[in-house]
Amino acid sequence: MTNKRLGIGFIGSGFIARFHIKSFIGVRDADVRGVWSPNRQNADDAAALARSIRVGDAQGFNSIEEMVASPDIDALWLCGPNHRRIENLEAIVNALKAGKGSLVGIAIEKPLARNVAEARRVVELVEESGLLHGYLEDQLFEPAVVRGREILWRRAAALTGRPYLARCAEEHSGPHMPWFWQGELGGGGVLNDMMCHSVEVARLLLTDPTKPRHSIRPTKVSATIASLKWSRPEYADLLQQMMGQEVDYRARPSEDFARATISYVDDAGHPLIAELTASWSFVGAGLRLTSELLGPEYSLSISSLDTSLKLFLSRRVQGQSGEDLVEKQNAEQGLMPVVASEATEYGYEDENRYFVNCFLDHKQPEVNCYDGLEVTQLLMTAYKSAEEERTIAFDPKEVENFIPAVARGTWKP
Repeated sequence: MTNKRLGIGFIGSGFIARFHIKSFIGVRDADVRGVWSPNRQNADDAAALARSIRVGDAQGFNSIEEMVASPDIDALWLCGPNHRRIENLEAIVNALKAGKGSLVGIAIEKPLARNVAEARRVVELVEESGLLHGYLEDQLFEPAVVRGREILWRRAAALTGRPYLARCAEEHSGPHMPWFWQGELGGGGVLNDMMCHSVEVARLLLTDPTKPRHSIRPTKVSATIASLKWSRPEYADLLQQMMGQEVDYRARPSEDFARATISYVDDAGHPLIAELTASWSFVGAGLRLTSELLGPEYSLSISSLDTSLKLFLSRRVQGQSGEDLVEKQNAEQGLMPVVASEATEYGYEDENRYFVNCFLDHKQPEVNCYDGLEVTQLLMTAYKSAEEERTIAFDPKEVENFIPAVARGTWKP
């Protein structure tokens, strides 16, 4: 790559891809130049979005191979569904082996895969490609998380001792697309879909900023999963009406609630705890991201719904439902929080700036697919703990071929 700007191609054109595209308003030295989707109209629509907000002269492509071969594309952002991850990566690697294109890097959306075997295959393919690689975990880059961590470790931990407890949660009323609700396609329910965020944020908060990620080590996992709301008959019927006949929570539910405790130990032998919650059964204004960090003489608290902008809309203000105030918005009346710039507040902007700079500098990102592999190992250990109703020592070998009952379609809550 000889130019000083990074040409980016998106694989996937849905909700997350569009979040990423919008975030490039705040990213320098990069242009969105292409989008591929199995639905060409969706690809063209996402490309039109990029052009309309002036983040790149993007076009829709007919195939992944065509996009890889394009001289306009230097790096790929892989944002397609979980069950297409291996297929999409194999298409990229095969195109590169055939001498098409001259990519420098690839960034892969969370979760890395549906299970450990697939995550390991992702890593193998990435290594085979020879590309720089990043793991797209936006919440690691939330400005509040980054700034809060920096201040507490510098001002408080340095004087009174390291933090020992992190609590992180992501909660909303459920995802947008049918495949998320189908355990076989997603690899599970809310635990695989959303707890991957909280695992990494808690780990980041507990890790000394002057030390590497592996300076704290997971030792055991205890977890619970449940279907609290969406398998109730009336809500199972409603979900099927919204998502289609293939989403049948009377017969094949996925968990809509998950809680896990991960025990860590640091390089000095200090015990550390991460408490994690994920929910598709949360009822509130919209998406709620919360984080806490506690130490001997200090604490940190973050909530995405504790916004500086709030609106009050009386019962006479009646209109169409939407998500113009907050992601996964649940109401259009009353006192409502407004997240003024979701792409910024949720970390997408700083995340994409980081990966663009790494790829332009030909530097392997520190947040990469090896991290995503370990996150998958922890998530599968959590599923195993929930199924066996016991605390499990963290041993990646024990979950190498593990497939959760939810993903097999055999889970009975």
